[in-house]
Amino acid sequence: MSRNFRIGALRVYTLRPSSEAGTYFQQGAAEHWLVDSLIANPMSGHAAYRARRSSWGINALESIVVEIETEAGVTGVATGSGGMPAAWLISNHFRRFIEGQDARNINLIWDQLYRATLPYGRKGLPILAMSAVDLALWDLNGKVRDEPVFNLIGGKARDEISFYCTGPDAAAVKAMGFWGAKVPLPEGPFDGEAGLRRNVDFLAAQRATVGPGYPLMVDCYMALDVPYASRLATACRDLDIYWWEEVLSPEDTEGYRRLRQSHPDLMWTTGEHEYTRYGFRRLIEERTLDILQPDVMWVGGLTETLRIAAHASAYDIPIVPHGSGPYSYHFIASRTEPAFCEYVAASADGRSIRPVFGTLFDGEPVPKNGRMRVPDAPGFGMTLAARDVLAEVKPG
Repeated sequence: MSRNFRIGALRVYTLRPSSEAGTYFQQGAAEHWLVDSLIANPMSGHAAYRARRSSWGINALESIVVEIETEAGVTGVATGSGGMPAAWLISNHFRRFIEGQDARNINLIWDQLYRATLPYGRKGLPILAMSAVDLALWDLNGKVRDEPVFNLIGGKARDEISFYCTGPDAAAVKAMGFWGAKVPLPEGPFDGEAGLRRNVDFLAAQRATVGPGYPLMVDCYMALDVPYASRLATACRDLDIYWWEEVLSPEDTEGYRRLRQSHPDLMWTTGEHEYTRYGFRRLIEERTLDILQPDVMWVGGLTETLRIAAHASAYDIPIVPHGSGPYSYHFIASRTEPAFCEYVAASADGRSIRPVFGTLFDGEPVPKNGRMRVPDAPGFGMTLAARDVLAEVKPG
């Protein structure tokens, strides 16, 4: 095995409190994600926790950073979620499957990590931890080979990718040049009939600000049930909603089937809170969804995203990843089917463009006028910049 590929060291870090670096839930600058915007969510039935997402702990698990270094001194890096629990798993359990291994053996490492953590659970935290390791391996392979990741997964299929934007103000999104806007649904079933009317009024106001024909999507964050989602979709039919996102929990495949039967002409999407190809199997084979949205940083990394995409392609279901910044950009750049990306507004007010990971990296590209040519720098094209906020989690 060449020293260029033999892994000599694994390092994992949590991020010390910072207003600038990390994922958007960890950036104090991105206030609209945690404080300002009301969004219906699985906790909406509990009054004490519905007003602010930070109140029920969406940001409790901090960002992590994984570095994997070869014996020749080349380092791959990636960020992810899961905080100290994920970092502890990587440092104390995953290390044995990584150090000394050939960095090219990504499928082997993924399989060993997954099988070794089955007792912890097949979704959630172990998969978050695996995702960060997997992305660091892809970055490392690209840097050793002096190739962008999109060249390692099939090559570039498009010179430019287009974006829609998720933020609190559809008019601001349109003004920034994005082809479509996704806004949060403010209220859910626990808010009763008055809440449903307020939802309709809110979406009508958003439609009025962007005018007819501009794609307007709605993020429902698993907050609804089938009857409410159906009534809301009916009430908003004249608003020409482009798609309804994550109205139910992703495992409610029967619920999505009922919605498809009731509203066959509407677009339904989900997937950001589902994990691995096993979680996506029924979502694909039921054929009740128009777009699947795995989060590359949560679902099991790029390795698992590619497997999910291969399965979905046999059913002609597009994969449009949730968020994930450059990790999604490289995936989309390699796809031959019509595709686009999501940009998650990480600015303080959600009305301007800034890097998805804040100041964590040098080299993170951002869209301009809703479009981007993915840079051809090695790996994912990013290097760590904010080392002063890192706290290494060592074995023990």
